[in-house]
Amino acid sequence: MVENEIMTRQQRLVLAIAVLASFVAFLDGSVINVALPAITRELGGGLPVQQWVVDAYLITLGSLILVAGSLSDVFGRIVVLRWGLIGFGLTSLLCAIAPSGEFLIVSRGLQGVAGALLVPSSLAIILSTFRGAAQAKAIGLWTAWTSAAFLIGPLLGGVFVDLFSWRWVFAINVVPIAVTLWLMVILKQRDVRKPGVSIDYLGAALGIVGLGAPVFALIEQSHFGWSNPLIYLSIVVGVIALAAFLWREHVAKHPMMPLGLFRVRNFGVGNVATVAIYGALSIGGLLVVVFLQQVAGYPATLAGLALLPVTLINIALSPVFGGLAGRHGPRLFMAVGPIVAGIGYLLMLGITATANYWTQVLPGTIVFGLGLSITVAPLTAAILGSIDESQAGIGSAINNAVSRVAGLVAVAMLGIVVGTRLDVAGFHRGLLVTAGLLIAGGVISAFGIQNLRHNERPAESASLQRSPR
Repeated sequence: MVENEIMTRQQRLVLAIAVLASFVAFLDGSVINVALPAITRELGGGLPVQQWVVDAYLITLGSLILVAGSLSDVFGRIVVLRWGLIGFGLTSLLCAIAPSGEFLIVSRGLQGVAGALLVPSSLAIILSTFRGAAQAKAIGLWTAWTSAAFLIGPLLGGVFVDLFSWRWVFAINVVPIAVTLWLMVILKQRDVRKPGVSIDYLGAALGIVGLGAPVFALIEQSHFGWSNPLIYLSIVVGVIALAAFLWREHVAKHPMMPLGLFRVRNFGVGNVATVAIYGALSIGGLLVVVFLQQVAGYPATLAGLALLPVTLINIALSPVFGGLAGRHGPRLFMAVGPIVAGIGYLLMLGITATANYWTQVLPGTIVFGLGLSITVAPLTAAILGSIDESQAGIGSAINNAVSRVAGLVAVAMLGIVVGTRLDVAGFHRGLLVTAGLLIAGGVISAFGIQNLRHNERPAESASLQRSPR
């Protein structure tokens, strides 16, 4: 816990463990997209099964990622991280041997439970091990690697599907998990527990029902129809549960999601922008890789490679725009970046059933990658930079949960946008929705985000901490 710039052996181990643990969870969230056509070819079920394979994971991950922070406080960060790693490894193996679509969907839901334990716990051990400038650097490295995992997922998934089987997309998780558990044995770090912290089981249950019931309705309406009682009652139950969840977080002594944080302008507006931007990213990423395989006939590897320019542009330019946003404030970049990314998806409207990569796919991909690189670092800086450093852990967990829930709902609504079977017309409708959400994220940021002076954040946070809940 030193503040010098040279990391100790323990700090390097902690950072490696945190990065590997989160890398697995983030990679699994994006690697699956390119494997979906192969999964439904073998297990059947079409688009609804593809939606459920993605959303079963996101439902449990998004609803439990906040309560995982309380679990870390009660049982210790190292213990919870170890549980998460073991659980993720076991559920990954269940996914790899799935004999049916239903078995895979249930296994994915259990995998999301384990994944929810990984991200907050990995960030928590960084916050408890590093201080000052070293902490900021460590969080930056953690963010860079987890972002890389999300971006390279489609490429890795394509390679596994084409050379081996879609089942290897899940089975390969065992390797980094085993390495991480071994590093934790070497670390021998004492656990940290906070006295007087309770787990909000009721809030967690309400969150799962509030997310799961509407998602069920959105996906299954294509089978049952909107007039079916199972569908509209699911929506009603979900809305009531979400309202009860917000009430619970308002009155709970130890809330999973302190609602007072949303009174900080950049935190609140930034999370609203996150809903639009990450909802778009979830729809767009899934649509492109599935369309290129199912309609244009690309092999899985080439479908994954199609988005490689986005990864390369982000690696090259994200640090640049992050530095510029640090000097000039995030508002301009959060406004311009999503709009540029949205234009990239509008350019993809020229994609036909043959999907010529060089003339139809690549130009829009490059513009989208540029817009995304302008957006990501300033978005994180605006949200976490508006609250006190002591609240960075819960602030990051909330923003992660918001982004996952946005993706969850966006994917659930995909059937309404594109229909039960993906074709060129449905693909174009999906591109328009994706572009519209990105542009909306830019407009929200332009009018809502403020460029704070360096002395403004503590005052806002102090005011927040004094306000009653």
